[in-house]
Amino acid sequence: MASGGPALESLVDQVISVITNDGRNIVGTLRGFDQATNIILDESHERVYSTKEGVQQLVLGLYIIRGDNISVVGEVDEDLDARLDLSKLRAHPLKPVIH
Repeated sequence: MASGGPALESLVDQVISVITNDGRNIVGTLRGFDQATNIILDESHERVYSTKEGVQQLVLGLYIIRGDNISVVGEVDEDLDARLDLSKLRAHPLKPVIH
């Protein structure tokens, strides 16, 4: 079994949000992962937060994230996410993770 174990296995084919070590928030459908917790996202986009304007969504498509660059993986509630008006949401961008 891959090092992501049952936690990631249960999220395959579901929409997830990944926070990377450099503070990026990438949302997409988890298609797979390996023993190094490298993950493959499909139909993905990056959400870029700003205190001055709404959230920008940059389309990435099929995207691979290296396991050593992942800080947090979380399941997205698609119904709740669909009701968010990202154009009105303001937030400070995340700072990079410092080890």
